[in-house]
Amino acid sequence: MWKETDRCYIVAEIGGNFTDLETAKLLIDQAAECKVDAVKLQTYRAETITSKEAMFDMENIENISQQEYFKKFEISEEMHKEIFDYAKQKGLDIFSTPSHITDVEMLEKFDPDVYKIGADDLTNLPFLKEVAGFHKPVMLSTGMSTMEEIRMAVDAILSEGNKDIIIMHVVSLYPTAPEYVNLNAIRTLQREFPMFTIGYSDHTLGVDSCIFAAVLGAKVIEKHFTYDKKADGPDHILSATKDEMKHLVDQVRLFETMRGSGIKAPAGDEIKNRINNRKSIVVSKNIKKGECLTTDNTDIKRPGTGIAPKYLETVLGKCAKRDLEADTLLKWSDI
Repeated sequence: MWKETDRCYIVAEIGGNFTDLETAKLLIDQAAECKVDAVKLQTYRAETITSKEAMFDMENIENISQQEYFKKFEISEEMHKEIFDYAKQKGLDIFSTPSHITDVEMLEKFDPDVYKIGADDLTNLPFLKEVAGFHKPVMLSTGMSTMEEIRMAVDAILSEGNKDIIIMHVVSLYPTAPEYVNLNAIRTLQREFPMFTIGYSDHTLGVDSCIFAAVLGAKVIEKHFTYDKKADGPDHILSATKDEMKHLVDQVRLFETMRGSGIKAPAGDEIKNRINNRKSIVVSKNIKKGECLTTDNTDIKRPGTGIAPKYLETVLGKCAKRDLEADTLLKWSDI
């Protein structure tokens, strides 16, 4: 179940990339193998998400009726149940993006971990309040939005007593060109909403931007996921394949290992290396008992088991208590 930790929560978005149960299960199987945390669906009915007048004019979708398009990718309540059950069997969290209150009422039967709000509903404040009223975490897509619109959306959710909000930086271009990704918006959102989780939902080609987003502090990463980039449907081309998703997960986990605690102190065998690889004051020439130490008969060399170099000025001028051979590490008992 979703809970903010120092570990990035990685979501494979499979909604829109299947029309039958067999393909949905294939995607879930592959997502589980990649060790993502969750899979996400899209829940809608064509007649409640759009009117007959709406047309698509995006680069990766032909100029067709939105209602006609969405009709092809509707999934039934029965299929929802089977997909939810199967994902949970695979040890994955599962949730969806509803587009209408009737979608939420249906999804409630399957107890989703989170409700994702699509960018198209960011300004649909009545809907946000209805979803927030179920008191589950709300993942808010900010594609196409201004900061003021995000503030209004957050206030609408808070007005229902729901403070569990995940704000996702998103650019609603399919695919998103590198010059429009604007990953620094993650930091802007972190400053503006320090009390909430900030994440990143990606529509670029490849997975590099997701890895970079994690480095910038995104706590949730969402990436479309496909079994074949050439499959029929507009999202496949900008989706990660199994190999790409595994690379994304592996690189984010590697970063999390390397990130560390932030406390600057010797790590692991550095404690031993401090002794072997640091330096001490040494006698550079043979010195007789009673002879005084000068810059001419001392030097600084490894290892660090003798008197530390920071004490050189203290040592100079002191006299030897015994005969010392050249290249001997000086000890306090010697002077």
